[in-house]
Parts: sequence; structure tokens; C-alpha cells
Amino acid sequence: MVSSLTTRRKFATRLASVFAGLGFTGAAFSSRASAASDEGAVRKLDYQGRPASGKQMITPLIVHNGLIYISGQGANDAGAVQHNDIETHTRKVMENVKRLVEHGGGTMDSILQLTVYLASLDDYEGMNKVFKTYFPNGGPARTTIAVAGVPGRSLLEVNCIAAVIRP
Repeated sequence: MVSSLTTRRKFATRLASVFAGLGFTGAAFSSRASAASDEGAVRKLDYQGRPASGKQMITPLIVHNGLIYISGQGANDAGAVQHNDIETHTRKVMENVKRLVEHGGGTMDSILQLTVYLASLDDYEGMNKVFKTYFPNGGPARTTIAVAGVPGRSLLEVNCIAAVIRP
């Protein structure tokens, strides 16, 4: 299936090149050829959805081959959190995730896989209570792990993979 998809894509690109060479540059051909050539590109984006500068150690958002990769998001990634309870931290983390997924061209429903690192397993129920509000149509495949500590004094960190659903 993958090889036939690649073959079709190559054929569409070559066909568009032939038509362009003959002076028939239709919008349908050029947009398909452009989409085919951009599909394999790796786009590294910052927290605002702009191309990353390359100076940061970790890129928060990468889009590649129709998938969105979100690096670990803690409650302190975009400024300090006012309260030190799991519900507040989970909301802050999920808002970070939501913003990044949307910058990448997805939605919360397009998140395929999500990993949660909890500073304390005692916070599992409180975290789940908030998670349910972000996934009313059912959540993604998820793994939750209790860890010895999370950077920035956050009570949890989340990373995920989502599907691009809009350009």
C-alpha cells in the first residue's frame, strides 16, 4: 500500500512537470505536486507556531509526514503556575498541548498517543478528572507513569503525537 501511494505521488509529480513544461500549469497539478514534495519535509516550530530558530535545545513542535510531535509539556513551560494542585497543573499542561497541536494543524481529537509523567501517583484521579474535559469524544491511546521528579516543579509532564487534519 505504501509503495503504491509513493508510486502515485511520484507519477503525479512527474505528470505535473510534463504539463508545466508544455505550458499547461493548472492549479490542480501544481498544488498536488507541491503537496507531494512538502509532505516529507520536517517542520520545526516554536510555541507560537513559527519556524523554530534552531537555537533552543528542545523543539516544542515538529510536523512530519502528517504527524505532529509535541515535546514534553510541564505546567511551568509557559510561565509559573499560580497554584500547586494537580487540577491547575493539568489544565495548564493541557492548554499548552492544545495550543501546540492546533499550531501543527491538528485538534485535541486528532491526538493519537499521549504519555503522562506524574510526579506522584496519588494525583492520578485528579489528573484524570481534568483530562476528561479535554477529550469528551474519548481520549487517545495513553500511558501514565509515576516518576521521581518532573522539571520545573511541575506535578506532571505530557508529550504526544497527533495527526495533521488541516493544512
